[in-house]
Amino acid sequence: MKKSLRLTLTGSVQGMLFEQFIKEYAERLNIKGFFRKLQDGRVEIFIEGDNDKMEEMKSICRRGSRHTQIRNVEEKPESFQGFKEFKILRI
Repeated sequence: MKKSLRLTLTGSVQGMLFEQFIKEYAERLNIKGFFRKLQDGRVEIFIEGDNDKMEEMKSICRRGSRHTQIRNVEEKPESFQGFKEFKILRI
C-alpha cells in the first residue's frame, strides 16, 4: 500500500550535504517526492512510497546525516500525489 507524508525538520539542516544525503536514500528506497528549504530555515520533505520503505525513510529523515543536528520533526499525513521521482526543489 502506498502512502504520503510531509515532514518538516528544524535544526542544522540547511546544508547541501543534507539534501544530497536525503536524495540518495530516497532513490535507494524508491521513495518519490521532494526536498525543499523553507525561508524560515526549516526543511520540508514530502515522501511517497510503500509502507515499509516509508518507515525506513522516515527514520533516516529523523536521524539525519552526521553533519546535521535535527531538533524537531513534524509529521503530517498527506494525500497520495503520484510523484514520478524525488527532486530537490529550489525556491
